Amino acid sequence: MTSTPGIDVAEWPEPVEIVNEAGRSEIVLICEHASNYIPPSFDGLGLPDEELVRHIAWDIGAEAVSRLLSEMLDSPCFLGRYSRLLIDLNRPLDSPTSIPVRSESTAVPGNMGITDENRQVRIERIFEPFQSAVEQHLDQRLAEGRSTKIVAIHSFTPVFLGISRPWHAGILFDRSAKFADRTIGLLSGETGLTVAANVPYVIERSSDYAIPIHGEDRGLEAILIELRNDLLATSDARHEWAERLYRALG
Repeated sequence: MTSTPGIDVAEWPEPVEIVNEAGRSEIVLICEHASNYIPPSFDGLGLPDEELVRHIAWDIGAEAVSRLLSEMLDSPCFLGRYSRLLIDLNRPLDSPTSIPVRSESTAVPGNMGITDENRQVRIERIFEPFQSAVEQHLDQRLAEGRSTKIVAIHSFTPVFLGISRPWHAGILFDRSAKFADRTIGLLSGETGLTVAANVPYVIERSSDYAIPIHGEDRGLEAILIELRNDLLATSDARHEWAERLYRALG
């Protein structure tokens, strides 16, 4: 990896944590937005601390649900270890939101006018190693003839730019309609849950990475699960959602 003046290499942990890599399930879990960590030398990208615990910096609750689900399903799980404000692991590198200058209604000063060198450091230290780890795991499964489905775990805010979102969960997909419909049906059978297809977002190659690149380009069934983050506020709530997803996916 290249070095950049002003960036202390010691501040940079491994960009991906692989949980239960030898898990026997056909499902591979990916949680790109598991962490809000930003190396101290970036000075919070110019944002106050209270902004860095909000949804703009990570997917609140997604890491805990992913870890629990990995254990329940006996699934490998890939967790991103940096804030998506540095670089978004679920965006193509040519996407305008790969390194966002604005997230929701919040400007990100530390991402404005960054140098090519600064951008390349984020790509080489965060984006490429994470994607490579997922790719190598999927290649090995393919070589071993193992059945594989990809499930990405995310969370979303109950209100976005003043607009309320009524769903408890959304199942995002492109080509994997059968897998998605089955998951929606099983989750919707849980009392009081509102679950819908392709809400609050949709899968697009121009703005998504895991589902089109790791999933569809390999011919694998792949869905992205969005959970409303106000429903993940406590340990009990996160455990309850992990159990629901286990019943739907297991």
